[in-house]
Amino acid sequence: MMRTLTLLLFVLTALPLWAEERLVPSGQGTLATAIAGANPGDVLILQPGLHLGPVVIDRPLTLTGGHDAIIDGTGQGTVVSINASDVIIRNVTVTGSGLNSEETDAGIKVLKKADRAIIENNRVLGNLHGIDVHGGHDAQVRSNTIEGTQQRRMNDRGNGIYIWNSPGTVVEGNSVRWGRDGIFSNTSRKGIYRNNLFRDLRFAVHYMYTNDSEVSGNVSIGNHLGYAIMFSNKVIIKDNLSLSDRSHGVMLNFANNADVSGNLVRGGADRCTFIYNAHKNLIYGNRFEGCNIGIHFTAGSERNVLTGNAFLGNRTQVKYVGTRDIEWSFEGRGNYWSDHASFDLGGDGIADSAFRPNDLMDHILWSQPAASLLTGAPVVQLIRWAQSSFPATLPGGVIDSNPLMTAPTIEIPLKYLAMEAEAAERWSESEPDDFDINDLSSH
Repeated sequence: MMRTLTLLLFVLTALPLWAEERLVPSGQGTLATAIAGANPGDVLILQPGLHLGPVVIDRPLTLTGGHDAIIDGTGQGTVVSINASDVIIRNVTVTGSGLNSEETDAGIKVLKKADRAIIENNRVLGNLHGIDVHGGHDAQVRSNTIEGTQQRRMNDRGNGIYIWNSPGTVVEGNSVRWGRDGIFSNTSRKGIYRNNLFRDLRFAVHYMYTNDSEVSGNVSIGNHLGYAIMFSNKVIIKDNLSLSDRSHGVMLNFANNADVSGNLVRGGADRCTFIYNAHKNLIYGNRFEGCNIGIHFTAGSERNVLTGNAFLGNRTQVKYVGTRDIEWSFEGRGNYWSDHASFDLGGDGIADSAFRPNDLMDHILWSQPAASLLTGAPVVQLIRWAQSSFPATLPGGVIDSNPLMTAPTIEIPLKYLAMEAEAAERWSESEPDDFDINDLSSH
């Protein structure tokens, strides 16, 4: 028995010694032939030039080379399909997928039971979907440059990175531009999506039915929407930037038990934050700046905690229509409001007076937009003066009993400032397209 175990241990430790490095010349069929003739663990080094696909990797292999080694699917289905565990694709260019949405054609696809795939430092260009992790567990998608298609209709494009039912996926350090969504995560869990850059997309990160996961340190610039967390539970959304996104910075739609902290949204979005039928979320230490609406809070969202946030220079700081008061301070600490003129005689960093961001006229204007014609009328100013002097006349709504005197600061790395300015200029000159961000059924 002992001899058998010793022999088995020797065989297992010797396996990596059998692996070979094999040079693969460019051309038609050469890569498929090399895969068919390789042993598990072999390293296939692609030579510069076109390697025509599509191909299927059906055994543990490493595919590598340089970015001048181009795997081209010639418009037929998925370019590289991974159908075995422990496959590595590194340092190559992948292009030329088909455009069949029903088949989810992609540059690289990780199939069910193809676990522990590593896809890193590749250029994935001009495919319908860039990288599709479709059932494999514990994949790592790192440091890739992904550029999608640019059809005029955004909903005809594919996603940069598509995660479906793939627990444990790590998506880190990628740059994703064009296409539909930067990351679309659907029916998955325990993923980590961090430190990625998203530009010129519909959504930077789009969650549907994705639980127990993290979205952190990402940068969204010039997209329709930054971070859309929908029908998901126990998600951490922290330390992300949303710069010059057009419609929303952060959306919680039927999202519960989330931790939303340290995020910055700024630059003219219609709503910095939209909370729609979302419950028991902790929202703290964020900075919402320069939007049409700082936070839109609606559809019976309950038992949320908002504390330590900053609302700066938004045309409307809070949009909430309701008949009862909602307290937005926690354990004696509220939020910072740029339009709250107050003093701190005690010197404890807490304003001496409570703050209500909305009044009766706001409620009237939201429910009856035509009333905006009367905004400057003396009667409107009289109503607002009366409410400020006699708070008992105020309707139900948000009240911050312990406003902060200073706002939290969140730094933006210099390399993103030029991108932010370019996106803001583009939005100011562009025409509306086919996508309606407020049509929740289209998400």
